[in-house]
Amino acid sequence: MKYVSTRNKNISVSGAAAIAQGISPDGGLFVPETFPVLTKEDIAELCALDYPARAAKIMSLYLDEFTYEELLEITEKAYSTFDGDPCPLVNVDDCLNFLELWHGPTCAFKDMALTVLPYLLTKSKLKLGEKEKTLILVATSGDTGKAALEGFKDVEGVDVIVFYPALGVSAMQKLQMQTQEGDNLSVAAIDGNFDDAQSAVKSIFVDENVKKELAEKGYSLSSANSINWGRLLPQICYYVSAYCDLLSSKQLKKGVFNVIVPTGNFGNILACYYAKRMGVPVDKIICASNDNKILTDFFTTGVYDVHRDFYKTISPSMDILISSNLERLLFEIFDRDDAKVAELMAQLKTEGKYKVDLKTLENKVPYLLAGFATQDETVDCIAAASDVYDYILDPHTAVAYSVYVDYVTETGDETPCVVASTASPFKFPCVVTQAVNATKERDELKALKELSFWTGEPIPPQIQKLEKLPRRFTRVVAKDEVKKYVFDYIGEKNG
Repeated sequence: MKYVSTRNKNISVSGAAAIAQGISPDGGLFVPETFPVLTKEDIAELCALDYPARAAKIMSLYLDEFTYEELLEITEKAYSTFDGDPCPLVNVDDCLNFLELWHGPTCAFKDMALTVLPYLLTKSKLKLGEKEKTLILVATSGDTGKAALEGFKDVEGVDVIVFYPALGVSAMQKLQMQTQEGDNLSVAAIDGNFDDAQSAVKSIFVDENVKKELAEKGYSLSSANSINWGRLLPQICYYVSAYCDLLSSKQLKKGVFNVIVPTGNFGNILACYYAKRMGVPVDKIICASNDNKILTDFFTTGVYDVHRDFYKTISPSMDILISSNLERLLFEIFDRDDAKVAELMAQLKTEGKYKVDLKTLENKVPYLLAGFATQDETVDCIAAASDVYDYILDPHTAVAYSVYVDYVTETGDETPCVVASTASPFKFPCVVTQAVNATKERDELKALKELSFWTGEPIPPQIQKLEKLPRRFTRVVAKDEVKKYVFDYIGEKNG
């Protein structure tokens, strides 16, 4: 299978090349030429497998250069680092299920893909005959950075630099990144928000002079953000797997289910859209936003406009105004018109906005709905889920649950629903303890103990150990110093 750029379909590469490059040279994102469709027989086969085998089967449909056995070896190694089932589907009532995606090394859903990506990347380079080192640049709104750092820790031939907004991540997320172990890693805060970090990193990817200079120093660029197909592909797998689990639980009396995803950069929900394109019977896909509701506004008005207030919220991984993966959806909405997508992305860059006819959205993706939750509503839903289901939500999953409650109240829809649960509540202990127990504890480490005592659940060991680790990365750089930081790092690595 070949992959084409959303901005120029004449750029066509193999799956291995798409993973190794991360982003197309023209700034577009790689998408598969076609979507494989799962048959009833395929689904029956998947239902009988464990999760690593399911993921390997699904990825093999997209990666011709890899054998199933190679992919199974990758997924078994990647998911061996998880605590039990990588993504259990937890049913809490007749209609509601939480797809827990946070049982990996960093307690966030990014682990589902970023434990797999290092293997995919290194094997892709081998298949392409590439021998230079890979420099992975990451912009993070909180969880991707830590997951990428952990996934690529001490991987031979790979260096990783992560940039995060100085005041735009939680204290726990920051602590996870600042204390990260590994000799091939670097982390810096940016004096700005996530969009500033993402724009700075993207500018490096499309700068031919930078790429030339890096090549002279023995490096090629790649990405661990969801702009990289190797990051997005493993995320498709858990939506297919959730369907298999729903079938096994005999919840699908009408054969369909809804999915609600808390999202900022649109990668996680896009993976669900791709699963639907493969034949998974998702009836409604509902995009859940926080106060930075640019996606909700887009799907309800057709206007995407970044000229708005930016809010720092209690669900920081969703504090995003430039949702990179929306470009891939636009490519499908406009029947793969690459010139139209390039035009809209140019408008976004120069004017900070673009518009899509609302009737076009309604005709092409009538099943894609959107809602949002305020911070107060998010806190209320953490408390409500605790009271009603004895189930503890993190503040991102709570956004999705709030949107679920609003949707069901408004429509009366009793279709079984899967809510993507994207992080362990122990990653946001201050917010969660205040919501469920009215404990206003500002110290994250003390709040962890309070949350553990109140829930009776042990603190995840990967979080417990943070208290004793030294803070290695505490530097803050200006937005215009990102390129210099990258070359300073390369200079130090090369002596």
